[in-house]
Amino acid sequence: MTTPTDPTNPPPSEPVTDLPPAPVETESALDVDTFRKIPEPRSAAKLPIGDGQWHQLARAYLWVRLISTAVVMIAIPIAAVVISTLSGTPWVWIPAGIALVVIAWTLAITPRQVRSFGYQLRDDDLIMRRGILWQRVVAVPYGRMQLVDITHGPLDRLVGIAQLKLVTAAATSGVVLPGLTQRAADELRDTLIAVAESRRTGL
Repeated sequence: MTTPTDPTNPPPSEPVTDLPPAPVETESALDVDTFRKIPEPRSAAKLPIGDGQWHQLARAYLWVRLISTAVVMIAIPIAAVVISTLSGTPWVWIPAGIALVVIAWTLAITPRQVRSFGYQLRDDDLIMRRGILWQRVVAVPYGRMQLVDITHGPLDRLVGIAQLKLVTAAATSGVVLPGLTQRAADELRDTLIAVAESRRTGL
C-alpha cells in the first residue's frame, strides 16, 4: 500500500555533495614575464635545442641591455668632443667612430642574443645554452654546486630582475644566469639548493 504524497509538502530531495574544485594549474615563476621561444641559427651545423622544457630570461632584461649600451653610445661622442677640444687633436674621432659602429652593431643583435639564452632543469644537472653565431652549452651537475649567488644592480632593481650565479667545485666552471625576474631567481635558488643538498647526502 502506497502512501499518498502531500503536494504542499514534497519529500526531501537527496543531498547534493559538493564536488572538489578542479585543480588550477599555476604558472611557474620561471616562466612569468619571460621570452617563450629560443631562436636557432639557420645553418644546418648547429647545436640542437633537444627535448625538455626550456626557460628563458625576463623581457625586462632586454631593456636593461639596450639602455646600458645606448648610454655608452651617447657617452663616446661626448668624450670625443671634450678630448678633441681640449687637446686639439681631431684624430680622436677615428677610434670613436669605430667604437660607435661596433656599439651600433651590438644594439642591432642584442634582442636576438637575449632571446637565445635558455636554461633547463634536468634530473641530474642544470643545462644552460646561449649564443647564435658562437653557441655555448654548459651542464652543471647538482651535486657539484657549492654556492648560489643572487646579485642585482640599481637598474636591475628598477625593473625587478636579478642575476643568479652558480659556483661549482671548480671555480672556473661557474655559470651565470642574467636577467631573471626576482621571483624566478628566488625560486630557482631554493630549488637548486634543495636538489644539491639531496645529491650530496645521497637521498
